[in-house]
Amino acid sequence: MSIPAKAAERIRTALKRFQPILQSAKTRDVNESDTVVIIMDMLEYVFGYNKYTEITSEHAIRGTYCDLAVKLDGNLEFLIEIKAIGMELKEQHIKQAVDYAANQGVEWVCLTNGDEWRIYKLGFTKPISHEMVVNFNLLSLNSKSKDDIDTLGLLAKEGWQRARLEQHHSVQQIVNKFTIGAVLLSEPVVSVVRRELRRLSAAVKIDDDEIRTYLQNDVIKRDVLDGDKALTARKQVARAEKNQLRKQKEADISSAAAAIANEPETAETKASAEA
Repeated sequence: MSIPAKAAERIRTALKRFQPILQSAKTRDVNESDTVVIIMDMLEYVFGYNKYTEITSEHAIRGTYCDLAVKLDGNLEFLIEIKAIGMELKEQHIKQAVDYAANQGVEWVCLTNGDEWRIYKLGFTKPISHEMVVNFNLLSLNSKSKDDIDTLGLLAKEGWQRARLEQHHSVQQIVNKFTIGAVLLSEPVVSVVRRELRRLSAAVKIDDDEIRTYLQNDVIKRDVLDGDKALTARKQVARAEKNQLRKQKEADISSAAAAIANEPETAETKASAEA
């Protein structure tokens, strides 16, 4: 999920410039207004947004205001809720930002104090849900690390225009402990485990249900198998298995049909056709 080289170089250079500025502000314990000023500059020099045309500090939402909002081509893309750099970010802070975003129909919210950055994606369910997709401390990032630059690139204008953050979220939906736990309990994986155990010893007599019980009770942590996320993962894996079986069945039918079509005509089949 890399961003263009030119954007990566801008981020790398700006990161080295702003880390001392942020550290100084943190040492001096500057207030929220001064933190907003620093982040405005960071949005331009680190993340690549035009401070005059793509960033607004007065976006009214039902009579209140979020700290900053980013617009591209006139569309509101994400909101930024800012706290003083010395303030620890807490759950109530994101609740306020989520309320802002939900009222405006915006999917993405950023909560930051300049050092810590948390990026959330909203789910427009009842009630409105929010999920943290990215979390990093800017003062801990290394300008020489490609991974760290790519992380910042998720929020950069170039990454945003290429839906890098959405792609990152999609990967997270698959590569997590709940999905992996569900995959471990799936029929194909359990069958492989049974086969490998029997390969270790011909005396092993164990069926799929027994293996699945071992995995559930003794191998996989309980929190991986319980809760709404685990249930969603199991349903996702079950759908994938069902789709794979359907595709395999269709492929088998096509192969059988092709084999019949290409079968040499015998005297019997020719006579039958003529009759």
